Amino acid sequence: MRGTLINTAAIILGGLFGNITGKLFKEDQQDALTKACGISVLFIAIAGAMEGMLKIENNALSGTGSMLVVLCLAIGTMIGELAGIEGWFERFGEWLKQKTGNSSDRHFVDAFVTASLTVCIGAMAIVGAIQDGLLNDYSTLAVKSVLDFIIIAVMTSSMGRGCVFSAVPIFLFEGSITLLAKLIAPLMTELAISYLSLIGSVLIFCVGINLVFGKKVRVANMLPGVVLAVLAAYLPFGF
Repeated sequence: MRGTLINTAAIILGGLFGNITGKLFKEDQQDALTKACGISVLFIAIAGAMEGMLKIENNALSGTGSMLVVLCLAIGTMIGELAGIEGWFERFGEWLKQKTGNSSDRHFVDAFVTASLTVCIGAMAIVGAIQDGLLNDYSTLAVKSVLDFIIIAVMTSSMGRGCVFSAVPIFLFEGSITLLAKLIAPLMTELAISYLSLIGSVLIFCVGINLVFGKKVRVANMLPGVVLAVLAAYLPFGF
């Protein structure tokens, strides 16, 4: 689990660095930094989504995967709304807020949920954790750790200390996948990873929307769409 430990440590260090530098900014400057971070997340997500949806055929661009996006997001969101996944995240965030002595921080829960979704969603977390568990190869998670350090540092400086505690879900998420790698690896075919990356990028785009425009989308309730994307890879027809 070295990859998980490195990624967790990177998030904590990024959060601590962001907490220190964030005190140097005024409130309006922190708001501007949040929006800048959101725009960066939007473009990262767009790049990931376009990689999965566009391909070159006969020297021309063609689109694919539109139906996959529609079905996974629609059905996944319906499942998530019924299960109240966003509420789970928020209640856990509230619990952390009280237990860590941050009860006066009114932005703690939003910062925790947003940061957690940003670092947990995506193919790198799952594929990297599987590689760490099966091959003792933590290189993918090491690269992700550098990215997460930067993202969490910026988020913490603008949104507050709640972002630091995204280290908890990333440790549980990646650690569980690493321990169960032998069971999960056969399911993660090349097509499954491609579908997962596409839907994950769309969800990260939604996180970016929330950062730029304020919370508009309950992204956590859309998470079942990622599982549906993997299952869709085993259907007898393509998207």
